[in-house]
Amino acid sequence: MKTRTLWISFTAVMILSFGVLLFFGREIYRQAPPIPEKVVTTSGQLLFTGQEIRDGQNVWQSTGGQELGTVWGHGSYQAPDWTADWLHREATFILNTWSREGYNSDFDALGVEPQAALTARLKEEMRKNTFDPDTKTLVVSDMRARAFQSNSLHYSGLFMNSPEQAGLRDAYAMMDNTIRDPERMKLLNTFFFWATWATTTNRPGQEITYSNNWPPEKLVGNEPTGSLVFWTGFSVIILLAGIGLLAWYYAASQTHGGDKVPSINPMIGTKVTPSMKATLKYFWVVTALILVQILMGVITAHYAVEGQAFYGIPLAEFLPYSLSRTWHIQLAIFWIATSWLATGLYYAPVISGHEPKYQRLGVNLLFGALLVIVVGSLAGQFMGIMQKLGLIENFWFGHQGYEYVDLGRFWQIFLFIGLFIWLFLMGRSLWPALKQKSESRSLVTLFVIASVAIAAFYGAGLMWGRQTNLAMAEYWRWWVVHLWVEGFFEVFATVVIGFLLVRMQLVQIKTATISVLLSTVIFLSGGILGTFHHLYFTGTPIAVLALGATFSALEVVPLVFVGFEAWGNLRLSRSADWVKNYKWPIYFFIAVAFWNLVGAGIFGFLINPPIALYYMQGLNTTPVHGHTALFGVYGMLGIGLMLFVLREMNLGVVWKEGSLKWAFWLINIGLAAMVLISVLPVGLAQTIASVKHGLWYARSAEFLDTPIISTFRWMRIFGDTIFAAGTLLLAWFVFGLKTGWTIRK
Repeated sequence: MKTRTLWISFTAVMILSFGVLLFFGREIYRQAPPIPEKVVTTSGQLLFTGQEIRDGQNVWQSTGGQELGTVWGHGSYQAPDWTADWLHREATFILNTWSREGYNSDFDALGVEPQAALTARLKEEMRKNTFDPDTKTLVVSDMRARAFQSNSLHYSGLFMNSPEQAGLRDAYAMMDNTIRDPERMKLLNTFFFWATWATTTNRPGQEITYSNNWPPEKLVGNEPTGSLVFWTGFSVIILLAGIGLLAWYYAASQTHGGDKVPSINPMIGTKVTPSMKATLKYFWVVTALILVQILMGVITAHYAVEGQAFYGIPLAEFLPYSLSRTWHIQLAIFWIATSWLATGLYYAPVISGHEPKYQRLGVNLLFGALLVIVVGSLAGQFMGIMQKLGLIENFWFGHQGYEYVDLGRFWQIFLFIGLFIWLFLMGRSLWPALKQKSESRSLVTLFVIASVAIAAFYGAGLMWGRQTNLAMAEYWRWWVVHLWVEGFFEVFATVVIGFLLVRMQLVQIKTATISVLLSTVIFLSGGILGTFHHLYFTGTPIAVLALGATFSALEVVPLVFVGFEAWGNLRLSRSADWVKNYKWPIYFFIAVAFWNLVGAGIFGFLINPPIALYYMQGLNTTPVHGHTALFGVYGMLGIGLMLFVLREMNLGVVWKEGSLKWAFWLINIGLAAMVLISVLPVGLAQTIASVKHGLWYARSAEFLDTPIISTFRWMRIFGDTIFAAGTLLLAWFVFGLKTGWTIRK
């Protein structure tokens, strides 16, 4: 395939995909669940205002937001999905009230016919859209107002410090006085009401709710729509067709020869410039952040079985679940991104053969900025969750409450500026190579494009404001999570690996260029619009569901063939004696291919089809995919890139590889054990409960505290311990390169 054809395909994919993505972003904005200016009862009583709903959203964010339970299925998996829980409590309150008034009995004690009559009445009550777009007023019945007061009383006791709900707080891993101010608590209840109203109210002129009938709740008629079933079947057909076409391409283009491997390492003699040496401290920080991140993960996982303590130590008083989980996720993003960015800074002068003036100073200044961002944002999140900041201050300096982009807006802007400083440093190093009309120009150009995208696309996280409608905030959030982390960072890493193999003369430049461009086109063809599969049930129209189902299936297609990549990397690691010096960095790339298939491919498609996600969203099947894709793919890739740089910084030394060997196997075995022994069984059991009873039950303390589920949750300790031991050995190895204990004398 010609390079020119691939560039045309790349350009077409980018223009068409982002055109569609932006068009439906406009549709999401236009059709988002409306926030009424006031909510009144049929008797004329004012319950609350739209401003109170918006302020309530900010209160929710200040508690950790998506790091404490979920709303619309997105967030953490220990506490309930607050929308599903509120909905079920509201529905059962109304049914029991009607039942007692009409039959002098609770609803569950009634016969089939009275239950059916009351349920039909409830569906009419809950699903009818009584929002007036002209006056921006939502009218609810006096009965729903009573249900609101009942739910508010329950949540106030739970989020504050009611002794009667101490056991439930422990089961949900909530610290006492999660909210300390009664006025804030009132605001939070209004937000929960509105978010739940969107899940059970039909869109104007339609028979589906704003959330496409999610969450599953039979009492109010929230059941799968025909569209869910149709687009699920269509996505499977697209997957099979894509696999068939790609298999045909591989069969037609596969060659059985290989590039001739040089007998001596071509990298010997490469000058390590001052700016390249300056990146070493980045990798020390990466290693330290890995250790802290894993520690936070161990604590967070343990809170699932001992909600407010760590083996009897009352950690929740100053390190509650919402904070440990925030830091666990935030540190993962920090260290993975730092590893990749530092790799770029190291190899940019190698690629161009040019060290710009003051490049080392720029690398050092960027390092200082990174430390300030990490420490400052983590401290701000602590202050926010401990309710020590006002709502406006919390948005700017504390906790935004959106998973993966939890850091306050000030720190977001600081990081955004830092990324453009990194882009400037990359650009000035790569410019000489970009000007040269050589075979490598296409690869350098793609490297620059990926670098620009990394800096620019983080800006999507600045597109929502403090009180933006949650549907739009979710749209932009997934631009960051899916397109920035999972999209263009992966393109960047693919180009870096291509350059590494070319520099080592293991692959010809033409072969690498075509391979990288083709991989990028295939990946982005499904990946950009595949963003929509995160938005099935977040207040979006049916078209978003259709596009998400179709293109998320295409995302899986190339992952089916990563075995070719794994085999190629394994073959390269054995191709010459000097290549064996890169054995473990290459093995981490092999692990990337494995987890790409298992974590991103198999476990990703487990939850991506609409009908599957309808029942699984917000359950432990999601962290199965999250752990095996985020750490299994991007984390392993970050470690592999770090080891490549550390290897090439000093080719004259011989590593003691025993600790690195054990680290590799323990990390991978531990990750597999964590998922297969604990998280996946819990998620599948929850799925059965969700189908049978509803999401509220699958996330309830009643279900999660059953003996069998508790046993599976405790069993996570085996995988976590193995995994943690592997990361400790990795740190021992990396720091030993400085102290000398992992270098042969």
